[in-house]
Amino acid sequence: MLAFCNMRTLYLRNVPEEVVRRLGLLAARETMSVSAFAVRELAVVSQRADNAALLGDLPDLDVTASDIVADLHRGRAER
Repeated sequence: MLAFCNMRTLYLRNVPEEVVRRLGLLAARETMSVSAFAVRELAVVSQRADNAALLGDLPDLDVTASDIVADLHRGRAER
C-alpha cells in the first residue's frame, strides 16, 4: 500500500553508533522498526518549521509579559 504513496527516501550518513543503539531501544519498546520510529519522530520534529508562520498569524492583543506575570501572581494570591 505504501508503494503507491508519493514518499521520498531519506538516507542518513554518519549517524553515531550510540544514536542508532538508542533508536533501536526506543523502537523496540513500541514494537516498531527503527526506520518507522525515526520517520514518526522526524515528522513530529519537522512540524516546528511551521511555528514561525503560526505565531505570525496570531492577533496582537497588546498584552505585555509583565501584565501576564502580574495577573498570575494576583490569581495565585487569591487561592
